[in-house]
Amino acid sequence: MENQNYISNHKKEEAYLRAQKKLKDIKGFYWHAFWYVAVNVFIIVMIASNSKGSIWNFGIFSTPFFWGIGLGFHALTVFGKNLFFSKSWEARKIKEYMDKDKKQ
Repeated sequence: MENQNYISNHKKEEAYLRAQKKLKDIKGFYWHAFWYVAVNVFIIVMIASNSKGSIWNFGIFSTPFFWGIGLGFHALTVFGKNLFFSKSWEARKIKEYMDKDKKQ
């Protein structure tokens, strides 16, 4: 019986540590996104306010563009490749279509 409690407590602790790591990863992504917006808004505003000519060139938007690609890969590592079309989304849609089919 004591062995069962040890295994149960060990599994709970492992689940807690996995959840804690996931939370840390999500928090890290949100900080990354915050700094992405803050820094790039600052850069664009500074360039636009000091620019004499047109600001619509790739050089101005290259930092947000390439950093945005990195932010996108960060999102994939944190949320997984099924960011938009997760298993729960699939299950909800299947249920929705089945319910709709019953009504017809």
